[in-house]
Amino acid sequence: MESSSAGVSYKKADASYFEKRGLSRYAGVWSLWALGVGAVISGHFSGWNFGFSTGGWGGMLVAGIIIAIMYLGLTFSIAEMSPALPHTGAAYSFARTAMGPWGGFITGLCENVEYVLTPAVVVTFITAYVNSILGLDPAYSPLVWIIFYAIFLGLNVFGLELSFKVTLVITVLSLAVLVFFWISAIPGMDFSRWALNIGVGPDGAAVELPEGNGSWFPFGFSGVLATLPFAVWLFLAIEQLPLAAEESVDPKRDMPKGIMLGMVTLMVSAFMIVLLNPSLPGVGSFHLGSSLEPLLDGFKAIYGDSGVVVLGLVALTGLIASFHTILYAQGRQVYSLSRAGYFPTVLSVTHPVYKTPYLAMMTGSLVGLAVMLVIWFSLGAEQGGSVIGSVLLNMAVFGAMFSYIMQAISFIILRKKLPNIERPFRSPLGVPGAVLTIVIAVVTLFYQTQDPNFTKGVLWVVVWFAVAIAYFAMVGRHRLILSPEEEFAMEHKQAASLI
Repeated sequence: MESSSAGVSYKKADASYFEKRGLSRYAGVWSLWALGVGAVISGHFSGWNFGFSTGGWGGMLVAGIIIAIMYLGLTFSIAEMSPALPHTGAAYSFARTAMGPWGGFITGLCENVEYVLTPAVVVTFITAYVNSILGLDPAYSPLVWIIFYAIFLGLNVFGLELSFKVTLVITVLSLAVLVFFWISAIPGMDFSRWALNIGVGPDGAAVELPEGNGSWFPFGFSGVLATLPFAVWLFLAIEQLPLAAEESVDPKRDMPKGIMLGMVTLMVSAFMIVLLNPSLPGVGSFHLGSSLEPLLDGFKAIYGDSGVVVLGLVALTGLIASFHTILYAQGRQVYSLSRAGYFPTVLSVTHPVYKTPYLAMMTGSLVGLAVMLVIWFSLGAEQGGSVIGSVLLNMAVFGAMFSYIMQAISFIILRKKLPNIERPFRSPLGVPGAVLTIVIAVVTLFYQTQDPNFTKGVLWVVVWFAVAIAYFAMVGRHRLILSPEEEFAMEHKQAASLI
């Protein structure tokens, strides 16, 4: 049976279609908490610290608070939408119900860019640590990428229970490493001398103050705004939690709890790392403004260089946690768009034994890995590694910011058009919280454009979007399937039109 609506055609699939695409339910509150925190936690180990060079310590703190407010608005919104629309599609599902097939597809594309490319960026950071610890020649980096992809794809493919147990263990271990660092750092911290050791040079760039005791805001309010894109790393990817909705035992009860517990955990951890890491003697905000290994620098300042291999392995835990959990999210994101026909439907077939979307995970991983290998071998090891860590990073954040805007808009539309659907959780911030999310995301995007690597990244995102939209316009929109997300949207379409 086929139907047509809004320029798209639907086919009602038979039971065998969904039997080949079945998922298993396992995740409870703490599994969901670990999935959200684990995805983000690498951002507390590295990446966030570059904000010191644009805003100083106070600029980094205030930028972190502003971004935390944005994520609170976002997470409260998705904590309301996810149990009301408990489908694996998450952002695509929200936007599909609110804005129709094209709105859902564009939102899904934004997330697709984020979840395919973020693991690629994280695995390059992992490889940098591994090369440093083991003394490997960077020429072997592609081999290390492939090994890590293979290991963690295997953990994600061969059983949902195994995947969630690994997620919980490495997330708890990562947090334990951070707590150990905080406890170790507190006795030796000298905030004024080291955290406030950034001044402004004649050319407007950051300079080191040998005696510290500088201004909290050496670059003023403009420095705070310029630091927003870096502060995003303290929370980026918490929004992936709703992708586990169909693998949650009780999504209507557990999803809001998991999301909000995750946000509380991340806010505490973000404040502690921003306060303590630059306050250590011999480290300081100025040095961290360009450091690739801020946590390792902190550990070295406390314990010296003698245990650098052990400390390096310890510092790897956060990166591994995020790599593993974002691979999970990547698979579910591709799976949901494929099951509904937006992407080729073969990608949503799940493993006959383990009931995991193995084809979606493998395809997304191969695309990310292929992009890395093309860059690496076309530009050479040194330049290629730099591009992967900067251009791909900008592409991922660009996709994330647009998906936040689309999800916040979806929340506002759903509040207006479908006020009577069951909402087991209601956002205490409501529509004003969603509006604030949109405003902060737009400002962050504007300041992200100041990064010289931004334009290169956006051009490739445009290419990515152009290819995907062309496929959907010519093929995908005529082959949509009445998946749970699509059926929910169509069932409520008439109700919305009557309001």
